[in-house]
Amino acid sequence: MKLGLGIGPLGAPGGEKMIELAREGENLGYDTIWCPEIYGADCFTPLAWVGAHTSKINLGTSIMQISARTPASAAMHAVALDYLSNGRLILGIGVSGPQVVEGWYGQPYPKPLARTREWMQIFRKIVDRKEPVSFDGKQYQLPLQGGMGLGKPLKLIQHPVREHIPVYLGAEGPKNVALSAELCDGWIPMFLSPYRMMDVYQDAMSIRTPDFEIAATVPVIIDDDLDRALGQIKQQVGFYVGGMGAKDFNVHKDHISRFGFAEAADKIQDLFLSGQRDQAIAAVPDELADEISLCGPKERIKERLQAWKDSPITMINVGSSDPETLRFMAEEAL
Repeated sequence: MKLGLGIGPLGAPGGEKMIELAREGENLGYDTIWCPEIYGADCFTPLAWVGAHTSKINLGTSIMQISARTPASAAMHAVALDYLSNGRLILGIGVSGPQVVEGWYGQPYPKPLARTREWMQIFRKIVDRKEPVSFDGKQYQLPLQGGMGLGKPLKLIQHPVREHIPVYLGAEGPKNVALSAELCDGWIPMFLSPYRMMDVYQDAMSIRTPDFEIAATVPVIIDDDLDRALGQIKQQVGFYVGGMGAKDFNVHKDHISRFGFAEAADKIQDLFLSGQRDQAIAAVPDELADEISLCGPKERIKERLQAWKDSPITMINVGSSDPETLRFMAEEAL
């Protein structure tokens, strides 16, 4: 079992806390440090900063939103960071949701699967550097059609330090998960239950290769008061299921429903959208919060960690920046 950790928000100006966390993870044997991207800081700049102060730990984007960058722009970012870090980049990508894609990036959201497939095909062609890149798809065209007509196929100038940069796909729906198994090197799930995952994703996972990675984000809270710890997990679930999406389109709500909590998901969303946020959080089932996390006293976490080790998951991305928690997980999982 590999371990990862996240650097989360940037924190205080100067980035010193980020460096301390990265070095602690590297010294403990963590495999990857992950940086998110929503509509605040980008994911590449913090990783470049961390990469300059570390030497072994991998640098993962979680998740770089494909609507934020063309395949060519993302390839240039990825190749440059991978080059400067001596081959440590893991490119985690995803489509995000229509609120962010259309509201922040000004890009169309429909057909996310088709868009992801074409994006990946172009990205791979660019990094391969076998020939100047041309592509005639429904979502992307290189050179662009309908412009001045002066564009021509180009080839990446920079030689990558590796022929293959690993790409993981952040996904929740079965079709998206199947796409990750087909096109990518790994899958980054959230709100994942090791007890139920194969009931939902058995078919999607059937085409994965033996070296396919599953890097699951797992909140870890060491606390003798289990109810208090689970309350923190419920806040996350309540926010995503209740508010990260529209009434009729919320991929997180759909995800929780597939895991057998459809009635609870409906209630959470109804309460959240009606302004009753505390009640929405309280409506998150204890069973759900417990299955997608590792919470409670250390001995309890040790026992429940076994289910994650027995699952197809290959990396636990520890959802904590607490040094004691990071050390505890390193002792128990590595």
